[in-house]
Amino acid sequence: MRTKLAMYEPIKGTDDDGDQWRDKKDIESASSLQIYSSSYRSSLPPDKERLVSLDVFRGLTVALMILVDDVGGIFPAINHSPWDGVTLADFVMPFFLFIVGVSLAFAYKNLSCKYVATRKALLRSLKLLFLGLFLQGGFIHGINNLTYGIDVDKIRYMGILQRIAIAYLVAALCEIWFKGNNNVNTELSMIKKYRFHWVVAFVITTTYLSLLYGLYVPDWEYQILTDDQGSTTFLVKCGVRGNTGPGCNAVGMLDRMLLGIQHLYRKPVYARTKQCSIYSPRNGPLPLDAPSWCQAPFDPEGLLSSLMATVTCLVGLHYGHIIIHFKHHKKRLNQWVLRSFCLLMLGLALDLFGMRLNKPLYTFSYVCVTAGVSGFLFSAIYLMVDVYGYKRASLVLQWMGIHALPIYVLIACNLVFLLIHGFYWKKPINNLLHLIGIGK
Repeated sequence: MRTKLAMYEPIKGTDDDGDQWRDKKDIESASSLQIYSSSYRSSLPPDKERLVSLDVFRGLTVALMILVDDVGGIFPAINHSPWDGVTLADFVMPFFLFIVGVSLAFAYKNLSCKYVATRKALLRSLKLLFLGLFLQGGFIHGINNLTYGIDVDKIRYMGILQRIAIAYLVAALCEIWFKGNNNVNTELSMIKKYRFHWVVAFVITTTYLSLLYGLYVPDWEYQILTDDQGSTTFLVKCGVRGNTGPGCNAVGMLDRMLLGIQHLYRKPVYARTKQCSIYSPRNGPLPLDAPSWCQAPFDPEGLLSSLMATVTCLVGLHYGHIIIHFKHHKKRLNQWVLRSFCLLMLGLALDLFGMRLNKPLYTFSYVCVTAGVSGFLFSAIYLMVDVYGYKRASLVLQWMGIHALPIYVLIACNLVFLLIHGFYWKKPINNLLHLIGIGK
């Protein structure tokens, strides 16, 4: 059975296994079909099939994630941007959040009890959060280190799955509690039905911008351990307000205050900037005049940036509402393309006027650009797969999308490589991964 976590959020109605059904009568009969084979699923009539384009989009995102994780170190052009700007890798997280939002529109189309739905949403979020804490908290030390466990005083609290859990919960609660009862037959009536969703997005964005540009960031310091078991203290001079540079931004300050600097990610992306690496945009030795913040911990999935990431999920939720309320392909595609174009142009304009595209800070311009690209890509996949029916060409991506979470856990979190690495001949270096060049 598939798990109920966010990457597997079902579309339209759900049965107890989280499988996807087209309408209410299918939900009512789903209890007798909770477990069925893939061959039987493929023989279902069209009205009971999954929204294939959503699975393909999710599978494409998983494939993209694996690509940038494994190849990004060799080709910096597709690796995460060291700070301002976006690369191919910087679209992976927004794609996942967008997909979660689209899925939620179907998952909560028909609600029998809001309180039960809320309880299930809370449980799913907690499961995803604790799974992320286990996978990215530091228990598993890495391919080249066959040890396990961590000092809880240094565990990393935030991560990719934790961010998805937060965004999922906020969007799910909006869908459960904050939608109107009016019928939808026009675009205006749909906006009216979900107007409180946009109020939530506006409040989140306003809060984020107020904190990012309004909070005063004082001087701060941190320590790093040296080879002789000692430590070196670095002082970062700030004393500024509204700074969006790596060392003196409000996003990092709030994480240090609320989470504790010892619980942040210890390999900051800005270590590859020109100020911090002589091989930029690759990792390298520090320049002689490197600023003091270059080795400071910074979490790319921090609290304030994760709050802003929920807006991407809410945008995806809106795209899902279009599928729910408009049945013609042309109508759906026209609305998606128009909204995607507006988002993309707004984001680029904001970047031009000084609000830089920045994934670590998850700036509003970054939200707009990545959500717009997500909308365009989803529209293209929907047109190819669900309108023109080119499904065989995307079978691999569809399978990856259906099994996204296990693939993420086993491949992206290196569990498969760790298991292989754990078997060696006489010495740990004599293992299959070293033989083929992985883990050196």
